[in-house]
Amino acid sequence: MRTRLPLGAAMLATCLALAGCDRRPDTGAVVVSAIGARPRLADASRVALDTPTRLMMDSAAQGLVRFDAAGQIEPGIAERWIVIDGGMSYIFRLREGDWGDGTPVTAEQVVAMLQHQIGSADHFGSHNPLAPFLTAIDEIVVMTPQVIEVRLSRPRPDLLKLFAQPELALLRLRPTGGTGPFRIAQRGRAPLLRPAFDPGQADPDDQREPRPQEDVRLIGERAARAIARFANRDSDLVSGGSFVDWPLLATADIAPASVRVDPAAGLFGLAFVRREGFLTDAANRAAVSEAIDRTAATGAVAPAWDPADRILPDILDSASLPQVPAWTLLTQEERRVAARQRVAAWRQETPAAIEVRIALPAGPGATLLYAQVAASLIAIGITPVRVAIGEAADLRLVDAVAPYDSARWYLASACVACGDDARAALDAAREAPTLAERGLRIAAADKAMNEDVAFIPLARPLRWSLVAARLGQWQPNTRAWHPLNRLRADTN
Repeated sequence: MRTRLPLGAAMLATCLALAGCDRRPDTGAVVVSAIGARPRLADASRVALDTPTRLMMDSAAQGLVRFDAAGQIEPGIAERWIVIDGGMSYIFRLREGDWGDGTPVTAEQVVAMLQHQIGSADHFGSHNPLAPFLTAIDEIVVMTPQVIEVRLSRPRPDLLKLFAQPELALLRLRPTGGTGPFRIAQRGRAPLLRPAFDPGQADPDDQREPRPQEDVRLIGERAARAIARFANRDSDLVSGGSFVDWPLLATADIAPASVRVDPAAGLFGLAFVRREGFLTDAANRAAVSEAIDRTAATGAVAPAWDPADRILPDILDSASLPQVPAWTLLTQEERRVAARQRVAAWRQETPAAIEVRIALPAGPGATLLYAQVAASLIAIGITPVRVAIGEAADLRLVDAVAPYDSARWYLASACVACGDDARAALDAAREAPTLAERGLRIAAADKAMNEDVAFIPLARPLRWSLVAARLGQWQPNTRAWHPLNRLRADTN
């Protein structure tokens, strides 16, 4: 026999199930606050893209493939693809589509745009941050008006994950246009995005108008304003949160269920960018690394933020387990004593103060992080100096989510100013002719990087969002990427 709840209790249970009675109704456009500057369509081979612009590019100008809500590959401009010749050739069939003004998409256009994005067309290179990881692409050719082939000089099993990145979204520059899944219905500081009609996924005779709740209003703004907007129930999603702004969440009245943290894979630590004076010697750089209390540093920002003491999070495509610094077997106090002795020995020969300039972004999370790192360095006799992220420094923060799952990405991204041996090992891994040889060379590069002490791992990237209950398709994922067409569960 079923037990019926009193009306008041039933209403309360319903509200709890829906994550709060004060949730935003599922009417009107989904309002998204992306932390950063004004969203725009931009050429990724010329400028760096922040979160609002990456979302804009992914929404209005997708690539050959794209990420779904779970961070898995789904069709973009290409409706299907095959991999042949032992992973040395990717053949893409383009779907029927246009550039937003009725001009059809052709294979010739797609090939030219890819060459421009990658920087392979004129050998002048590209500022696209993904270009260094696309050097295995030998050529991109037109096979038919709707089919292209990407030929490789070396196998790259994760190539599709790179093609799914917003930096490789295919944007027609003159006139500006992309292939969706959205069209820009209203321009301005907070553009309105409307789902594009896709002849490949709907009956061409079905030209129904999109419902208002299928639209997305994209706003680029500072984290404090984005958090306040969400707390006031004037937005549905805050995207692009990092450790820098995490402490601000404690100042707002936001339900814990709305705070979502991605299991982001990537690098978070301090790269040595200058090797002079005390930092010339690898053993001295190791002393700086072992002295830092990582648990205190991450815990000061977010109590559940786990520290890391190695560059690689797992074996990935390396032939060996990740290299671990020798000092990891010591207690924090033993590490501090050993580092202090190293500093004292150097000061006996060079009686000058040791000053280390640390470049960090602005924001409360960075201030908390710096306070703990600075305390660790002061404890061993080093004077820390905080500078802005773009200023001359000895150590510079690297905070990056991995675009694909290769150990070489981690090592190459950590090698901001590594030694000749480490750089040569990384180059050898890049040029490996087979996957088996690549694994061996990556393992050698990991060993060389560990000996070189070019990077101080601290944690994995902290990425967070604020998510309203109406966004039932939002999912945490290792890419920390949430496409705007995969937010509401009933939206294609």
